[in-house]
Amino acid sequence: MKNIAFLIAFFGLELARYSCFANAASPVPLIFDTDIGNDVDDVLALGMIHSLESRGECKLLAVTITKDHPLASAFTDAVNTFYGRGDVPIGVCRSGITTEEGKFNGLAARYPHDLKSGADAPDAVAVLRKALASSEDGTVVIAQVGFSTNLAKLLESPGDAISPLDGAELVKAKVRTLSVMAGAFTRIAGDKGQLYDHKEYNVVEDISAAKRIATDWPTPILWSGFEIGLGLGYPASSIASDYRYANPHPIQDAYRLYCQPNENRPTWDLTSVLVAVRADNGYFDYSDLGTVTVQDNGLTTFDASDSGHHRYLKIPEHGQGRILEALQLLSSQPPTETK
Repeated sequence: MKNIAFLIAFFGLELARYSCFANAASPVPLIFDTDIGNDVDDVLALGMIHSLESRGECKLLAVTITKDHPLASAFTDAVNTFYGRGDVPIGVCRSGITTEEGKFNGLAARYPHDLKSGADAPDAVAVLRKALASSEDGTVVIAQVGFSTNLAKLLESPGDAISPLDGAELVKAKVRTLSVMAGAFTRIAGDKGQLYDHKEYNVVEDISAAKRIATDWPTPILWSGFEIGLGLGYPASSIASDYRYANPHPIQDAYRLYCQPNENRPTWDLTSVLVAVRADNGYFDYSDLGTVTVQDNGLTTFDASDSGHHRYLKIPEHGQGRILEALQLLSSQPPTETK
């Protein structure tokens, strides 16, 4: 973002509440909503969050999971514990969406952790409500890098003992920005070079929830489309060399189980975390203001409008190298104390 006027136009609301510069001197209160286990970029993104917290740039309030498999939460707890934050609250969904075991979720047994199964974890909506209710107004940033299941249910939640506010009121009061890895905002080149309209996985797996977020979420939304991560392949050479400070290492293990040797896996989820925490660092360009619509078949479209509160990310010309360097360095940063 190039200047304060641009920020005001971006959010269309008072700068003190919605600016990406708000509370810049304080760690960003962050909730990570993830389908961890369905791809390895979720794990890299979680490692990034811990590195950013160690740098004093964010505070991980909670992790909520949209993959409905009991080992997803166990592996999440193992990663958090590896980075010295095994007390971070974890919430799970029981939605029936992607119930198969992830390729690396069984890795949890290799690492210390307390949460052995999602059956023992609280409901994601309760965890979300607690994290928001205990936060200052207008401060929380949510990085959603899985399905919209949990956040849609949050919007529908009634007031309760946690907070008298219903879900939509609670979000409006507490959340500054929602950073979403979902959708596609350019045509994608197929295997033979043909361009097609891509229906992105995080949307298609729970279309009704994605529609609800696009239509009813009451705060600004930053969309990182399929094309963004696709253009930023994480260097497999980094996996081989940058994680050797710990053996075993959960990120290195997960990458090697999920990816082919020497595969530079696209960094979809990492981009949403990077812009959520470092929104004012100029890594990305942004579309005009507008509104994202999720079609009944899962296709996402964007209509520019000064009255909208959505924008989608763009990679600046010659900006790819800078972004990749940040993603690599943050993902591979050692914990304060290696576990």
